[in-house]
Amino acid sequence: MLSAFVNAFRTPDLRRKLLFVLGIVVLFRLGSMTPAPGIDVANVQQCIDVATSAGSENGNLFALINVFSGGALLQLTVFALGIMPYITASIILQLLVVVIPRLESLKKEGQAGQAKITQYTRYLTLGLAVLQATGIVALARSGRLFGGACTQDLLYHPDSIPAFLLIVLVMVAGTAIIMWFGELITDRGVGNGMSILIFTQVIATFPGALWQIKAQAASEREGWVTFSLVILVGLIVVAGVIFIEQAQRRIPVQYAKRMVGRRMFGGSSTYIPLKVNQAGIIPVIFASSLMYLPALLAQFNEGSPWATWVNDHFVRGDHPYYMITFFTLIVFFTYFYVAITFNPEEVADNMKKYGGFIPGIRAGRPTQDYLQYVLSRITAPGALYLGLIALIPMFAIALLNASQNFPFGGTTILIIVGVGLDTVKQIEAQLQQRNYEGFLRS
Repeated sequence: MLSAFVNAFRTPDLRRKLLFVLGIVVLFRLGSMTPAPGIDVANVQQCIDVATSAGSENGNLFALINVFSGGALLQLTVFALGIMPYITASIILQLLVVVIPRLESLKKEGQAGQAKITQYTRYLTLGLAVLQATGIVALARSGRLFGGACTQDLLYHPDSIPAFLLIVLVMVAGTAIIMWFGELITDRGVGNGMSILIFTQVIATFPGALWQIKAQAASEREGWVTFSLVILVGLIVVAGVIFIEQAQRRIPVQYAKRMVGRRMFGGSSTYIPLKVNQAGIIPVIFASSLMYLPALLAQFNEGSPWATWVNDHFVRGDHPYYMITFFTLIVFFTYFYVAITFNPEEVADNMKKYGGFIPGIRAGRPTQDYLQYVLSRITAPGALYLGLIALIPMFAIALLNASQNFPFGGTTILIIVGVGLDTVKQIEAQLQQRNYEGFLRS
């Protein structure tokens, strides 16, 4: 991987692209550290320190968004919402494509239809950003952003409606700028822009989370032992994630020879790659969002028996009820998302249309049944893998008394490994393309 980056910087064109990406990342991090207008930075930082020392972030409803914002959410910065509104909008559009025939027809129109869906995603992102920014600023205004651990005034003018609307407007504008940054990276840089921005925000919380684990130990010696143990376990987890993310079942496909005019086509062999983790990180995001709903509703009904039960069992991530429910939801959403994104009937029909067949399997309905059988069998270990990876930080909370932002586990590792592998592959592909051009010219 390091050799790929070294060779990339030796190539002028790739070097310009990589430096452009680094420049956007620097601007992105600056916006994530710049407080929104009207925010009392001193009180916000004091509340973060109090909440961290009290461990109340374990029950913070916005812990997942805070991870995706690189810690910018709780600091109420210009880019406080991070990339989360865009992720949520993209997931919603993917689900609606299956439900709404108009969107499904747009998807089949190729690049023009995809551009239209992208435009809808942008509009939905801004709408979600307005809702999320309003909710976050309202919680900060009422003093409940940190779950009751700190009730100081986080806004200079908490009772001013214009000041409230200004902060919301700035956060929504920050989300729009983030979308623009992502598109610039995709067009002029290397890799997928949104994925790289997600990677940047997630990796930004790593050093602080690791140091916090050491600082929470009872003694200096115990802190270093725990720190070293976490690093060792983290490396093992990363190696396992890389192994599973690269694993795939390749179903061979043979295309029969056919005459078109006077020319012969077909006769080639290829394969259908079915990844073990076909759903990616989406099931974890779905499950996390649903797990926040009971705690969110309980905040509006404080004192009732069911709200007390929810706060006791479904707020802290180290509770067995929370873990079991979270694991079950991840397994369910893994099967659900794979079912709506991979259509065996459509794949079988396309293979039959172009003269393709799986050796030993008849074209048509038998091919569809075979693909469905293989997909269901390979999704089972993928779902269990996602569930176990997502539970790692929760076990860390219970065993190490760590914070919710335990670095080696869950969405963090899945994002870092997935985006890192994809970016390196794209750099290597561009290097090979340029090397082949040089070879042919010589």
